[in-house]
Amino acid sequence: MATLHLDVVTPDRTVVSAEAEMVVCAGVLGEFGVLPNHVSLLSALKIGALRYRVNGKDEYVFVSGGFADVNNNLVTVLAESAEMAADIDTARAEAAKRRAEERLAHRDEKVDATRADAALHRAVMRLNVATHR
Repeated sequence: MATLHLDVVTPDRTVVSAEAEMVVCAGVLGEFGVLPNHVSLLSALKIGALRYRVNGKDEYVFVSGGFADVNNNLVTVLAESAEMAADIDTARAEAAKRRAEERLAHRDEKVDATRADAALHRAVMRLNVATHR
């Protein structure tokens, strides 16, 4: 079976480096899939799940924004942050979700609603990805 190479890289480390049968990313304009021999593509990514298939099994990665570059059977994801589903600390994500919900519920001039909304979205997406362990 034909494959393509996937690299998910953050400023700190390489999160994934694998041969994959397909990759599905959360682009800012919608989800898109990449199969071997895909046309070249560059897309901004939103906070969400990245899914890739190895030997018929789907693997999941939480990605907090960034870019995906597809070129010559190589998918390179440059992410602000990323975590494999199995590495997500669900207790920490639940706590972050609660904090963001509290900030939004008791909003005043001191609360940056945009930051609180973004924190809530990140926490919810991390928890969603963690369900795919």
